[in-house]
Amino acid sequence: MSTNITKEMIIEKLETVFDPEIPVNIWDLGLIYEIEFPKPVEVIIHMTLTAPGCPIADEIVQEVHDVVMTVEGVESATVNLVFEPTWTPDKMSEVARLELGYDI
Repeated sequence: MSTNITKEMIIEKLETVFDPEIPVNIWDLGLIYEIEFPKPVEVIIHMTLTAPGCPIADEIVQEVHDVVMTVEGVESATVNLVFEPTWTPDKMSEVARLELGYDI
């Protein structure tokens, strides 16, 4: 049986992952830079963190991997942690900006 994995399916799962220090999910924080599908059952996520020295970076990366693997049809997930371009608050969604009290 062939399942068509969509970007929306992946985003829905990414919206369940939160930075424990910030009450906003990693998608709305703008930490996900790219979602790729090199094969129909394979997902590659390029993501960053709000700070390069984040002490729980490994846990967040593992959680992203684990939630992506729960998407029906995904057989392989790779999470690449990148720091270029540098994350800045302007990468946040309007929802995140409102939640955190940033001016829009």
